[in-house]
Amino acid sequence: MRYIVHVRQFNVIGLICQVFSVISGHRYISQAAAKIDVDFDYDGPLMKTEVPGPRSRELMKKLNGIQNAEAVHFFCNYEESRGNYLVDVDGNRMLDLYSQISSIPIGYSHPSLIKLLQQPQNLSTFINRPALGILPPENFTEKLKESLLSVAPKGLSQVMTMSCGSCSNENAFKAIFMWYRNKERGHNNVTKEELESCMINQPPGCPDYAMLSFMGGFHGRTLGCLATTHSKAIHKLDIPSLDWPIAPFPRLKYPLEDFVKENQQEEARCLEEVEDLIVKYRKKKKIVAGIIVEPIQSEGGDNHASDDFFRKLRDIARKHGCAFLVDEVQTGGGCTGKFWAHEHWGLDDPADVVTFSKKMMTGGFFHKEEFRPNAPYRIFNTWLGDPSKNLMLAEVIKVIKTEDLLNNATHAGKALLTGLLDLQARYPHLISRVRGRGTFCSFDTPNDATRNKLITIARNKGVVLGGCGDRSIRFRPTLIFKDHHAHLFLNIFSDILANFK
Repeated sequence: MRYIVHVRQFNVIGLICQVFSVISGHRYISQAAAKIDVDFDYDGPLMKTEVPGPRSRELMKKLNGIQNAEAVHFFCNYEESRGNYLVDVDGNRMLDLYSQISSIPIGYSHPSLIKLLQQPQNLSTFINRPALGILPPENFTEKLKESLLSVAPKGLSQVMTMSCGSCSNENAFKAIFMWYRNKERGHNNVTKEELESCMINQPPGCPDYAMLSFMGGFHGRTLGCLATTHSKAIHKLDIPSLDWPIAPFPRLKYPLEDFVKENQQEEARCLEEVEDLIVKYRKKKKIVAGIIVEPIQSEGGDNHASDDFFRKLRDIARKHGCAFLVDEVQTGGGCTGKFWAHEHWGLDDPADVVTFSKKMMTGGFFHKEEFRPNAPYRIFNTWLGDPSKNLMLAEVIKVIKTEDLLNNATHAGKALLTGLLDLQARYPHLISRVRGRGTFCSFDTPNDATRNKLITIARNKGVVLGGCGDRSIRFRPTLIFKDHHAHLFLNIFSDILANFK
């Protein structure tokens, strides 16, 4: 008998079941965990059509008439979507383990956020979107303290809000370049030559600085960010770019415990190349002003490195006077079991600048005080984020703390990772290099075609997954994803693997 966990609107305390079944000659474990009452979650997937269904296909055709809609997977009914479940316009209800590319923090239609929007005192914040850089609302400072500054990374007391991850990184680059130039300039004033030459894109007003990035990294699609993005050619093709250094990122062998020496050598090789590039570019009069890195390379294939690698990389940045920028756009907000993934490194001074977006509801970057612009309008755009997003983030943070969702991410992530390792042991021809931190999990498939087929089959069985890199499947569930959701997925995916042809 096959056992699937269903979430009901009552507490199931202390229920721990292990069921061993044999289906199509394979054995697997399904387990239901004790759980907190989640009164807005559905009881499981419910599929009515293939995905995309007829209504989605009709809407895709209409949208494609006015823009390129080839990236659209299906159209959604967000009014009916709840908790960990995404409902499409054809009535299909799917367990969403991708959560809008890692950007839904506490599930769809969370009651706390609905209540927040219904409170009359919050209406003005949602109705009136101000140009924050010149005309902020009265409570703006207070709300920043309640939201972003309440979870500021260690050592970073300043924050600038932005609208998305790309503009967060783009403006963080600018802050780093201005900081570096001010270091070089010292107490001297800006010269007439600098003011005039910058207007025609020439030095000394436009100094020849660079950001060092890593192969496999993804930091956005705007022009400056693209110079540091190296995950897929489709992002970069036909776009002029900058001569900035690109270092190799460690390609670890799994399981980690079997390749300790090899992985240490690989990380040492990459760190040596970072230093060589900084020196090489300095010799050709191009200064590396900053280093940008993701704690886990996400879009590029969920590539991990050891905490020791990042500690040594931080030392290299400090040694060469480079700013150290940690891109937490996808890893920030709690999914790795800590609010910021770089907290796992155990450093007293882990970063000079940290960028964020996605689960943080708003974009932006934290930075040390010395990176603060020395004049108005230097880091600026019309909106500079949106106060309503700060209001929502404050509520999200409250839910994270009240429901202990960081520990939940650790616990549920362990259930998911353990299940994936079990599937890898039974289906090594389909699953390899299982890896993860918290719920930020992934595995490799043999090739791109197999990966895409598995994602499509899973979607038609009621599970939304995402791809990354050239052959990886990544998991990006919400922070309210729990053990029973993990086991529900593992049951479904076990059957898919057993019958995969």
